[in-house]
Amino acid sequence: MRLKNKIAVITGGASGMGLATVNRFLKEGACVVIADFNVTTGTAAVEAANAAGYAGKVSFVRTDVAREEAIEAMLQHAVDQYGGLDILFNNAGVGGAIGPLTETSVSDWDYTFDVLAKGVFLGMKHGARIMKAQGRGGSIINTASIAGLSGDAGPLVYSAAKAAVISLSKSGAVELGADKIRVNAICPGFIVTPLADGGNEAATKSAFSRAQPWPDYGRGDHIAGAALFLASDDSEFVSGEAIVVDGGLTAAGPELSRKFPKSSARDSKVSGITKGSTGESAEIRRL
Repeated sequence: MRLKNKIAVITGGASGMGLATVNRFLKEGACVVIADFNVTTGTAAVEAANAAGYAGKVSFVRTDVAREEAIEAMLQHAVDQYGGLDILFNNAGVGGAIGPLTETSVSDWDYTFDVLAKGVFLGMKHGARIMKAQGRGGSIINTASIAGLSGDAGPLVYSAAKAAVISLSKSGAVELGADKIRVNAICPGFIVTPLADGGNEAATKSAFSRAQPWPDYGRGDHIAGAALFLASDDSEFVSGEAIVVDGGLTAAGPELSRKFPKSSARDSKVSGITKGSTGESAEIRRL
């Protein structure tokens, strides 16, 4: 088992890529704290893990990653419950602001950056404090996106926040390297998750299967595999990287507006904010 005796915290761990990673880490021997805003899915994730034989090795903490005190409490739970922190996967995400640039409100910008960028910063800040005090190094993994690598690969504000995550990961790797704390980002492509499919999983699978050179849709398991590599000692000499997991999409050129014209902000008839799998409703206004 590649993560035997390791202690991991995974934000956004109650669904999608986060839940796939929770299950993979448990299988590989880690103790895992599931941190998520959604109590219903968080509780269900722990119950499922317990039923699968991982009782005592997994727990849930409701966490708003945009609040510093919530991040501190989440990490302290890992220390109190399992005795430390070896792996922090800052994975929580939302779709965030959608619609044209000229119609995007400051509040929608702020909400998107609070979850996607500030949440990663806070996790890195307090996770690094614990890891440095322990003196045994660690691995910090941040979920970025191919949207942070180029234009026309995601909504504008989302893309800007994910670019910030990539930069945070590189700068963090430089600052924390002397403490043997590795910091890396994962850049998913089109991954079928509850956040991405909007309740229409079958149609999303079909569309995503045609979106990149690899003839299949991306799954949470694909991200979990990359996270396992970055969490384990197999990546001991890997830090400051943004690892793309996208079936060749970036290599081919995302061209989101051509492949999914209904999502093009330029022609959008709506603006607002989407809140993914948090359990909170989207706030959409027609233009």
